Amino acid sequence: MSTVRERRCYYEVLETTRTASGEEIKKSYRKLAIKYHPDKNQGDPAAEERFKELGEAYEVLSDADKRAAYDRHGHAAFDRRAGGGAGGFHDASDIFREAFGGSDLGSIFSHFFGGDGGGDPNGPARGDDLRYDLEITLEEAVRGIEREITLTKPAACPTCQGSGAEKGSKRIRCLQCAGRGQVVVSQGFLRMRQTCPRCQGGGEVIEKPCRNCRGQGRVDQASTISLRIPAGVDHGTRLRSTGNGGSGQRGGPSGDLYVVLHVAEHDIFKRDGDDLVCEVPIAFTQAALGADIEVPTLEGKAHIRVPAGTQHGTLFRLKGRGVKNVQGRGVGDLMVRVIIEVPTRLNADQRAQLEAFARLCNNDVHPQSASFFERARSFFR
Repeated sequence: MSTVRERRCYYEVLETTRTASGEEIKKSYRKLAIKYHPDKNQGDPAAEERFKELGEAYEVLSDADKRAAYDRHGHAAFDRRAGGGAGGFHDASDIFREAFGGSDLGSIFSHFFGGDGGGDPNGPARGDDLRYDLEITLEEAVRGIEREITLTKPAACPTCQGSGAEKGSKRIRCLQCAGRGQVVVSQGFLRMRQTCPRCQGGGEVIEKPCRNCRGQGRVDQASTISLRIPAGVDHGTRLRSTGNGGSGQRGGPSGDLYVVLHVAEHDIFKRDGDDLVCEVPIAFTQAALGADIEVPTLEGKAHIRVPAGTQHGTLFRLKGRGVKNVQGRGVGDLMVRVIIEVPTRLNADQRAQLEAFARLCNNDVHPQSASFFERARSFFR
């Protein structure tokens, strides 16, 4: 029988403190992610669960906005939309690759420990993951949309088909390391072995590098990608487009493209989770006497009844007029907040009428004021 994992404090998970800098959080995550990576702990479900927990914690604490929300509200800041989309969590392996710049586990071990991590430096290499920031309107976020984005990214060189070599050229032994893949570096009385900077540890180099890509096997090219943005996404949502990142090297697979959405501010509506909020000004006479008023929605106009005696800031709810939940969990509401507007200019007639009204007023028409001043008198007594 499966059990639900108790969610620990994210700072505790990453073995750091609330005052830690972003760089300190990243450093701690990298160390722990290597330790608990599933490839290093095959058959160990506890390590796999720990790795997922690390990814969840790092995704929140590595983002300034999410970290601020977590510091204020804890896990409750993400409970409403947990599981994906704007406030949800993504695959731990994706977060791992992003934190390590798109590298796989073998290349990370090579970087830290000088070994080959089980990989071939001259073999296929996965392309880099890329990030693209896209601004959309609130209407596009609420309804969903198909968008085409154009970006410049590394692609296989058309001249050498990604091999990095001129036609007819072959690989030869690296002269800098004599084919060993490592060089000895002296620093004072210390002598250390390091990966050869020329052949990157492969022991071989291209005899005649491709002139078009200078032996890199890749060149920057403009690429247009069609992206489906689902209804209900929010500011900060990250969408993954598999295989649309940088091209791989030597026949390796392409990386992924991560599109980060930025929802532009709207002139009328503000978003609160799956709800929309708008403020509608009304005359103080409408608030006092009651009125039917017209209010905007994303689908058009609607009407609400403002009862007599409505106070400034009162909220009216229009069910189902908000945002469709990105995970399919229903639709939010439209919250209309009435703002009572006081006249800024009065002609002589209007002023006389209001002064007459003021003389007729007593505590019966201002119950909140009467209650407040009574409490104030009790306080001072």
